[in-house]
Amino acid sequence: MSARQSLKHATLPAFLHATLMSVTLAPSSWPALQSSAAGRAPWRWGSVLDVDGLPALQWVLRRNCSLSPRQLLTAYLSVCVVSLAVALGFTWLGASIVLGFAGLELLVFGIALLVHARHASDRETITLRGDALSVETRCGNSVERMDFRSAWVRVEPVHGEGSLLELSGQGRRVRVGRHVRPELRGSLAQELRRALRSEGRAHGGEDDLGMELK
Repeated sequence: MSARQSLKHATLPAFLHATLMSVTLAPSSWPALQSSAAGRAPWRWGSVLDVDGLPALQWVLRRNCSLSPRQLLTAYLSVCVVSLAVALGFTWLGASIVLGFAGLELLVFGIALLVHARHASDRETITLRGDALSVETRCGNSVERMDFRSAWVRVEPVHGEGSLLELSGQGRRVRVGRHVRPELRGSLAQELRRALRSEGRAHGGEDDLGMELK
């Protein structure tokens, strides 16, 4: 028994030593997490994509719509079926005037939904690609586009904190942020400025042109 005990006590430190060595030499994911945390956080509003084979940063600010145009059409047709069924029931009982009021009601309701659906796809698209910044504004069937040199663009609130953002440069200006809540427009402005500064450093725009982004 004593020999076995001595052998057991002798092999135990060797086992612990081997275990500690394996733990010490095992690769750790902490450096990867640290490097990831040390890097810049992802864009909150924008997304990176390829435009004609070149990397670009794009912000798409859409109108907040709970229902798509197709869902609105489905809901409208359902209302029409129910309303006309009730109206035809009253007509069969002799109250034919109900059918006329139901038709008028559905007509007004359909016009209101049509106006809403025309603006369901309203959006503002800001694209930063190289030293070019483009702003495309869609309102109903109208589409307007304005191009800037990114090194000259300034991002400022129109009337103070929470107001629309104005992008200006080279004698042109455009306002964005209509579809963003007022308390979030400041965050959007900071992100746009950060992207413009990064692009300016990449092309030497801020140093060469002496531009200051506020």
